[in-house]
Amino acid sequence: MQVIESFAIDRTEVSIAEFQRFAKATGFVSQAEHSGGGEVYGWGWEQKPGWTWQRPFGVESDLRLPAVHLTFDEATAYCEWRGARLPTETEWWQAAYLEHRSDSGPDFVQGQNYPYPTGNSPLGANCLSECGFTPPVSFRHVLDRGVGPAPVGTTRQGVNGLYDMGANVWEWVNSDSLDSKVTAGGSWWYEAFRMHRDDRAVKPRNTAVVYIGFRCAKDVR
Repeated sequence: MQVIESFAIDRTEVSIAEFQRFAKATGFVSQAEHSGGGEVYGWGWEQKPGWTWQRPFGVESDLRLPAVHLTFDEATAYCEWRGARLPTETEWWQAAYLEHRSDSGPDFVQGQNYPYPTGNSPLGANCLSECGFTPPVSFRHVLDRGVGPAPVGTTRQGVNGLYDMGANVWEWVNSDSLDSKVTAGGSWWYEAFRMHRDDRAVKPRNTAVVYIGFRCAKDVR
């Protein structure tokens, strides 16, 4: 985890391998598994049989891919099992765009607020276009848009030394509304504008789809 003032946040999105340990320890079964599969947007929202956090596209996948097809409450349960929680919206934005490190190196400046989690441009993130990154494995053959996620921590390291705060997969964060929750940072499904600090998106908290994942945070005393 990376410490950001009074809290710490995961350096990467939670991977399938990490979520697998939680599922084995607790006997967890996701909403998508109960219902037969998660969803993707094609001609409207389409349920995909067998698409779950274990197999995001219905086939055996790299365990380093981000865990998706999980609702807000399921992501919360994982973080609590780890002794953590989902970041608040304010914390997520602070970690994604405002550089806190004094030893950030030549690419970032302490105290500067950047337009993208990758810095002054979206280059190096895994988004639909404008980002200049190609994942090592493409799922284009089962998608109407985009090529899918990259293994966590393989895109360009960004503000505060974090990975994939911009694109790869949206991330659940804990916002004020009860029925809908913010998903932050954009994803491989969208162009770079969804990564920008001025963009904001919300989804129903029971949404379980192929391009929403999460990372955890915790208080630092």
